[in-house]
Amino acid sequence: MDAVIPLALAYLLGSIPFGLVLTRMFGAGDLRAIGSGSIGATNVLRTGRKGLAAATLLLDAAKGGVAVVLAAYFWPQWAPLAGLAAIVGHCFPVWLGFKGGKGVATALGVALALSWPIALACAGVWLAVFATSRISSLGGMSAAAVGPIAAWALGRGELIAALAGIALVVVWRHRANIARLRAGTEPRVGGKQR
Repeated sequence: MDAVIPLALAYLLGSIPFGLVLTRMFGAGDLRAIGSGSIGATNVLRTGRKGLAAATLLLDAAKGGVAVVLAAYFWPQWAPLAGLAAIVGHCFPVWLGFKGGKGVATALGVALALSWPIALACAGVWLAVFATSRISSLGGMSAAAVGPIAAWALGRGELIAALAGIALVVVWRHRANIARLRAGTEPRVGGKQR
């Protein structure tokens, strides 16, 4: 029962659909009817509004970080799982029929709040993969997968389970992207949509 409050709060924070709110607020339409239908920054970018995409990225990362920081202050033993709960909230928000984003930006915010060296490793992998492939989904999944490995390498064993759970959720939310990657039809950022 001790876990109910921190995990529920983290889930609710994670479920705030900043991409959807910002695109509606600034007249870019219903984000769920654009591109992939996701509520994350990559899909916001497809509206052509780079500023809104950047704001979505920062806010989605911030909500993951805030969820962890709040849990670490009031319920420290639940901080790693609060991070996982925030990711679940972003990917499966109750307000949107449990159809949300892919969780990459929120995962970065969670990793940063849990351990900045782990976040740095994840960000470095994202940048390297994205720079060579120009495929956002591939960079995001690679970054998420590195989280538990970095935790193990850095001696942060208490974070491995939560980061592994986050990686599984992120990869699960990218199922359609994985199918397109296998088929060679996954769009590249800056390239033509196929």
